Amino acid sequence: MRLPRITRAATAALTLTTAVACGGTGGDPAGAAGGTALSGRLPEAIKEAGVIRFAGDSHPPYRIVADDGKTVTGIDKELQDALGKVLGVRTEISIVNGLPAALSGMLASRYDAFNGPVKDTAEREKQFDAIVWMVSRTSYLIPKSGSAAVASSADLCGKRVAGTAGSVVEDQAKRLSEWCAQQGKAALTFIGLADTNGTILAAKSGRADAAGMTESAAIDAMAKEKDAFTYVTQTDEQGAGIDQLALLVPKAGGLGPVMLEAFKEIFKNGEYQRIVDKYGLKNVAVDEPKLNTAAAQ
Repeated sequence: MRLPRITRAATAALTLTTAVACGGTGGDPAGAAGGTALSGRLPEAIKEAGVIRFAGDSHPPYRIVADDGKTVTGIDKELQDALGKVLGVRTEISIVNGLPAALSGMLASRYDAFNGPVKDTAEREKQFDAIVWMVSRTSYLIPKSGSAAVASSADLCGKRVAGTAGSVVEDQAKRLSEWCAQQGKAALTFIGLADTNGTILAAKSGRADAAGMTESAAIDAMAKEKDAFTYVTQTDEQGAGIDQLALLVPKAGGLGPVMLEAFKEIFKNGEYQRIVDKYGLKNVAVDEPKLNTAAAQ
């Protein structure tokens, strides 16, 4: 039987209180205090529900989805647990089929947030608050068994590159194509797919010559299948630059400013650094989180 919403919220609050008292959330008194202070600033709907609902596609090592299609581990899970702790609420991840589904789902109020990490753009900031917590350069995973000879990103001109549709990788691939044209070379062909797993499969099967993704995702894929891949990274000359990557929340919900404060807290209490160190994200970490950086540029 479906419990009334207020009963579910009360149950969630009781569960959270019990978990903190028993050390179930790590037993960090400072984190619990931070959660108490920030929880009062949460939007009423989230306070009532006692949970922040995240959308997330399959994107190792950020979201590693188990065979049951529901259990999620990885960077995203640990980051969300840390944020939920300082906010005094639970977090949960629902697996969706790519970025468009995550964005439309948030606008339809099915989800409260999406932690891509997704590129912060002025266009997205019209509907979403973007909390920037890392940067990225696009890398391209190359199967060693493939027929394409790719020793550098310049060798991708004229090649087929798979990437997540609508992601920062798609933007980066367009810039690389423009650079190829400037060099008198053929543009690359971009194959947009739902998630990182799909792009890797496309490269392994020969449907694509390379799979574009964040450098951390490329390193993770190489670690899982030793000696199966190499990777190359796009250069500044080829339009890479450094993209600001963010967690998105709908502006209409009012969660953005308090989520920024939660990020500041996990920077302060060491959880951000712990996650950065654990997953080898040092090269893409930032000194502090920022809100809506794109519109000001």
